Amino acid sequence: MTDIVDELKWRGLIALSTDEEALRKAFADGPVTFYCGFDPTAPSLHMGNLVQLITMRRIQDAGNLPLGLVGGSTGLIGDPKPSAERTLNTKETVAEWVSRIRGQVERFLDFDGPHAARIVNNLDWTEPLSAIDFLRDIGKHFRVGKMLSKDAVSARLNSEAGISYTEFSYQILQGLDYLELYRQFGCTLQTGGSDQWGNLTAGVDLIHRAEGMSVHALGTPLVTKADGTKFGKTESGAVWLDEDLMSPYAFYQFWLNAEDVKVEEYLKVFTFRSRQEIEALAAATQEKPHLRLAQRALAEDVTTLVHGAEQFARVEAASRALFGQGNLAELDERTLEAALAELPTAKVTELTPYFELFAETGIVPSRSAARRAIQEGGAYVNNAKIEDVEAKPAKGDLLHDRWLLLRRGRRTLAAVELAR
Repeated sequence: MTDIVDELKWRGLIALSTDEEALRKAFADGPVTFYCGFDPTAPSLHMGNLVQLITMRRIQDAGNLPLGLVGGSTGLIGDPKPSAERTLNTKETVAEWVSRIRGQVERFLDFDGPHAARIVNNLDWTEPLSAIDFLRDIGKHFRVGKMLSKDAVSARLNSEAGISYTEFSYQILQGLDYLELYRQFGCTLQTGGSDQWGNLTAGVDLIHRAEGMSVHALGTPLVTKADGTKFGKTESGAVWLDEDLMSPYAFYQFWLNAEDVKVEEYLKVFTFRSRQEIEALAAATQEKPHLRLAQRALAEDVTTLVHGAEQFARVEAASRALFGQGNLAELDERTLEAALAELPTAKVTELTPYFELFAETGIVPSRSAARRAIQEGGAYVNNAKIEDVEAKPAKGDLLHDRWLLLRRGRRTLAAVELAR
C-alpha cells in the first residue's frame, strides 16, 4: 500500500478522524509534520502507548515528519481519569520519568534522513508562561460548556469525587501543545488513542480560533481483550515496555498467549508484516490453531521490536527449555529467573525428597499423588525423568545454585527455590 490512510484503515487503526479525506489529501501533498504525546504518569510506557509508537513509525515511514512529545508539564497535572482524582507526583519524580520515557520513545523513531524525528518536551514552553498570559492568550479561546462535555470531565462531575480545576485544565494544556507545535514546526496532525479524542480536538479547536487554520486529529481504537475489556495499568494487568517492570520473558509470553480471535488484529496493529503474511497466518490459525503459528510470529516480532533480537533469542530459548526442548543449564540466570517467576514456586530452606517438593509446589494434590506420578514415569526434574520414588536432589542439581524445575506430565510445571 502506498496510501498511508488506506494502510492505517486496513490495520484497523482509524477509529476517529476530524476529516479523513482532507487528511488523505494532506498526506498526498506532504510531507505532514505530526505529533503524539506521552505523559510521564508512570516510570514506563505500556501496551497502549506501543500502539501510538508503532503508528508514528508507520506514518514516518510513509514520508512524514514525527514529533515525539514527552509531557514534562502535562505529566505534572495528569489527564483526568473517569473514576477519581490522580495523586500528583513530585517534580523530581516526573523529571526522572520524563528521561526514561524519552528514551523509550526514541527507540521507535528514525532520527536520520529527510524525515528525521524530533523529541520535544512541553515543559519548555509552559514553564516560562505566566498565569496571566496563560489565561489571557490561551484560556480565552476555550468555552467552559464544551470543556464540560468531555467524557472524562462529565463522568467526574457526576461522581462523588468531582474534579479539581487542576485536572479540568488538562485539556487546555494539551491544546496549547498542539498550538505551540503548529507555530514552531508547522505541525498539522496529532495522533492518539480514541479515549483522548476530547483532548485531541481541543488542540484542533484552539488552532482554528487562534490562527484561523484547519488542522487534523486522528484517534486509534483502544486495544481490548476478546471480551471487550481493556488492558489496565494495574500491577496484574499492565503490559509494560520497561524490562524492570515486566521481564522480556513475561512480555513474550503475553503475546504468545494471545487469544485466537484477537491474534490477527494484534498482528495488524503491532507488527510490520505485510497483508499477505498476516492473511496467511490468520488462515493457519483457522486451519491448525494448535500450532499457534500466528501467536509465535506475533510474539517474535513484538518482543524483538521492544526488547531486541538478543533478548528475544533468550526468552524463546527459555520457553522451549522449560518444556524439554532445550538445555536449561544454558539459560542465563536473569532469563531463567523471569521464566520461573511465571510458575507456581515453593521456597524451601532444605532439599527434601522429590515427592515432598512436588506436593509443596501444589502441582499434585498430595505426597501420595506425587509418589504415583514418579512410579508411573510422569515426573521430571530439570527435564530429566525421576526414576526413584525416594530420590532426593543434591545441591549440584540446582540451576544456578538456586532452582529446580519440576514437571508433571507434559505441560504442568512448577519451580523450587532454595533460600540462600
